[in-house]
Amino acid sequence: MGYFDDDYQPSRKPKNRQWMVSVLAGIVIGVIVVLVALPTILNSNLLPQAWTEQFSTANGDGEISRSPGAGEFMNVDISTQITEVVENVAPAVVGVINIQHQGNFWEQQENQQEAGTGSGVIYKKNNGYAYVITNHHVIEGADEVEVVLSDGTHISAEVIGSDLFSDLAVLRMDEKMVKQIIEMGSSANVKVGEPAIAIGNPLGMMFSGSVTQGVISGKQRTIPQDFNQDGRPDWQAEVIQTDAAINPGNSGGALINLSGQLIGINSMKINQATVEGIGFAIPVDSAKPIIDELEQSGKVTRPYMGVEIYSLEEIPQTEWDESLKLPKDVDSGVYIWSVESRSPADKAGLDRLDVITAIDGKEVNNIIELRKILYHEKEVGDNLKVTFYRDGKQHETTIKLSEQR
Repeated sequence: MGYFDDDYQPSRKPKNRQWMVSVLAGIVIGVIVVLVALPTILNSNLLPQAWTEQFSTANGDGEISRSPGAGEFMNVDISTQITEVVENVAPAVVGVINIQHQGNFWEQQENQQEAGTGSGVIYKKNNGYAYVITNHHVIEGADEVEVVLSDGTHISAEVIGSDLFSDLAVLRMDEKMVKQIIEMGSSANVKVGEPAIAIGNPLGMMFSGSVTQGVISGKQRTIPQDFNQDGRPDWQAEVIQTDAAINPGNSGGALINLSGQLIGINSMKINQATVEGIGFAIPVDSAKPIIDELEQSGKVTRPYMGVEIYSLEEIPQTEWDESLKLPKDVDSGVYIWSVESRSPADKAGLDRLDVITAIDGKEVNNIIELRKILYHEKEVGDNLKVTFYRDGKQHETTIKLSEQR
């Protein structure tokens, strides 16, 4: 009764005092009855569901709990879930150090120099070895590569294979010190707006194991890549877009979902002062066949058409009529911007501004669908039947695929 005594102001009339004491006693008894009976009432179906959710939405730990049915309670704490996921996954995310030798002509000796750092993901252990996936640009030009585990242990690693076009590389090292490998997920099941977590080593090993959180901002993005810096794209990289912070040193790190599964390999960001929160990761479904081939042969052999192509959706529809002269019933496909001389496409008669709408009878809506057919279903030496439009008329030709040069 201390709370009420503190606020109570005594009256000069004894009769009023007795009346107030009776009221207060009734209030206290009523509160006790409600507290005792409330759990039973909430677990019954006597109250509307909205009422039961209001009564059970908060507790002292900041958790949200509600009662979907009689006797059944469910607690949800997103922050706790993220910390648990990160704790499980973090040991599988490593640092990768690119070491290059620099010779000294006058002293006739070589000096080792750290040329760059990045991140990697341990995805497999087999026959005494642990395997790490990272970016090609992280280990490019390396004479030696070191992997730094989450506990700071440095392990010498061997580059098994690396691929410029996919920007992926596979490393192999002794598995003795490796305690955790990551669980592979699927990028095909990723939805725009769902949470995503990036783990890596931004700005070198000083901030190793850094975690950033965001959402999936977009799927099936294509980013032009100019490897020889001649101003013309050499490749169209298929990526997942996220607003989880990806900074220098994060390259090769893990993009994971709330189940702790790998859905992407962090690869790049748009580096412009006016742009913020646009980072990219290589979808794990695209990476898996590349990883397997790098493990087995050390390189990726791709069928080669010899064309620079873009999706129709990337240009205004007014150009579909004026420049490409497409019929009204053609609403998707890829157009050829250039054809390399003496390439398979050149030999098959394809030309600039031809619009490819089908391959081997399968409809092609964009560059990603074309690439999936070309790289997942075809091999070097196979024939490829191409349906295309030129000057408003449909044509067909057959390309004999050669190896990517």
